[in-house]
Amino acid sequence: MATVTASAPRTVLPGFLGFLRHPAVGKLVLLAVAAAVLVPLADARWASGTWPHALTVDLSEPLGRASDWIVDNRDSHPLFLYFFGHVSNAVVLSVRAVYLVLLAAGWAGVTAAAALVAWRVAGVRLALGTAAAVLTCGLLGMWVPTMQTLALMVVAVLASVALGALLGLAAGLSDLTYRALRPVLDTMQVLPAFAYLLPVVLVFGIGVPAAVLATVVYAAPPMARLTALGLRGADAGVMEAVESLGTTARQRLLTARLPLARKELLLGLNQTIMMALSMAVIASVIGAGGLGDRVYQALASVDVGAALAAGIPIVLLAVVLDRVTAAAGAAGAAGDAEDAGDAGAELGKTGPRRRAGWAYAAVAALAVAVAGRLTGRLDWPETWLVPIAEPVNRAVDWMTDHLYSGVPYVGGTADWAAHFTTWVLNPVRDGLQWLPWWSVLLIVAALAWLIGTWRTALTAVLAMAGIGVLGVWGPSLDTLSQVLAAVAVTLVLGFGTAVAAARSERCERLLRPVLDVFQTMPQFVYLIPVVALFGVGRAPAVAAVVVYALPAVVRITTQGLRQVDPAAMESSRSMGATGWQQLRQVQLPLARPALLLAVNQGVVLVLAVVIIGGLVGGGALGYDVVFGLAQGDLATGLVAGAAIVCLGLMLDRVTQPTQRRTKKGT
Repeated sequence: MATVTASAPRTVLPGFLGFLRHPAVGKLVLLAVAAAVLVPLADARWASGTWPHALTVDLSEPLGRASDWIVDNRDSHPLFLYFFGHVSNAVVLSVRAVYLVLLAAGWAGVTAAAALVAWRVAGVRLALGTAAAVLTCGLLGMWVPTMQTLALMVVAVLASVALGALLGLAAGLSDLTYRALRPVLDTMQVLPAFAYLLPVVLVFGIGVPAAVLATVVYAAPPMARLTALGLRGADAGVMEAVESLGTTARQRLLTARLPLARKELLLGLNQTIMMALSMAVIASVIGAGGLGDRVYQALASVDVGAALAAGIPIVLLAVVLDRVTAAAGAAGAAGDAEDAGDAGAELGKTGPRRRAGWAYAAVAALAVAVAGRLTGRLDWPETWLVPIAEPVNRAVDWMTDHLYSGVPYVGGTADWAAHFTTWVLNPVRDGLQWLPWWSVLLIVAALAWLIGTWRTALTAVLAMAGIGVLGVWGPSLDTLSQVLAAVAVTLVLGFGTAVAAARSERCERLLRPVLDVFQTMPQFVYLIPVVALFGVGRAPAVAAVVVYALPAVVRITTQGLRQVDPAAMESSRSMGATGWQQLRQVQLPLARPALLLAVNQGVVLVLAVVIIGGLVGGGALGYDVVFGLAQGDLATGLVAGAAIVCLGLMLDRVTQPTQRRTKKGT
């Protein structure tokens, strides 16, 4: 007994000291000391559970004055007459010109041109798929709206690519510009689209110019980011070899940096197209027309069939453009890899045979368009229509009648929504709003510091405090409760699905088209069946958010699990580990960076769609942004949008670990 008593302190003490030396414990101790000093002072000065009114800033008056000034001077001030007016006219003329070209080419010419471009880029298989996708738009009776949307997207994408490439070029060649642009691009990407629709409408009015420019603001950041990434990541060896030849900075840019960044540039084009198409429906709120307008009208009348008939062409356009640009990026990367061996050569040079192939394709498309015009078959034949609205609506009515309520044993979807609201959403919201404001800041600081640095924690705390300063503390916590619940459901479903896809090639092949549809389908389209099945409220808003965020979580997690070192898997298998043991002890730990990225992207995507939830009873910040747009209330809409940006910045810092800088040699 004496021996045990004597050795116990020697065993426990080193373990306790090791526990105290852990970095996380040190951070928490420092945070506790700071809280012990600051919290009593804050409580004595502002003794309130919610955010103190004395620490808020009322922006309604200055924003209201700005809105009134814009309305009063929009038709007379030189800034509007000689700058914004010319921009508006240029956008209208550009969209109209593209639209008239598409109509003049006719359905046969457009189909032939799209198929030939896909054939030249990626081969016969994608060409046939592209032709089928374009023809499906006509079969659904959406040929003219599709051409309207395509014309608007062509102009918006070209403007987004030009703006993004210029910003990316400046950021890629200058560290100072890169650091200055990062917060601007972050804000442009996180700020909900509805929030900046209002100032665009105030300046340009309802119509195509406002829709195009709002789309440009939303779609340009990916191009800027990826352009800067490609230019800054150019191979150092190639750049040194080109510089040794005595080339100027301009020659190095044109013959080395840009060709070496071709993969990133084409990926930026791909992401810009996807972002622009995702704005097609949202922009319809301010007069964009086309497919988005059809979807929005169907939402207003709760017509699922009409919404699906207009939503399918958007999905098809997105899938086709995604495949074509991805194939172009892969081909460009392969070509650049071959050319990189000769530093003095012009990288990315196109051969005569390739140029001849493109010329033959252009002549063939022109011949088909001319033949269609001569035969008078420009418009899609009405006898070739395949109406799907009525059967889809019948199916939705059957689901509503049989699944909404009264299902034996499990209840119905309305009961599930009510239970989720009562058991999950309400307790989380009430718990967050019950916490004193300073305790919320402490929790945010602790979480951000534990997974990052003190700079990460400071950024997260300042972002959360900014929400209180804006005067929307309560609605922001309500939105945060919905985001947390949606992220939890998304991660549970996403990780489970990803594990199945990672362990089965067949399962992944079956899931891929489903994920493509979910990721490219406009949020408004699947918002309608969600409302039909779950009713109106916060639970349907969460369900729509989960459907939108789930594909990205599944894709990232599946890729991370599949990229685990095969040697580690083989080693564990040779030691007799079961499939569950391999997953728990090998794959999940080694795929930790991908899992954390999936969590981060899930949070960002959930927050991006929280505005859409405001249309179906989600309330909180989403409702404020939608209300501000509907009523022309610049203060309400922009303040709520800024609060969502702050919420997104805080959640990004809390969920994405920061790589710590280490000294050389450590």
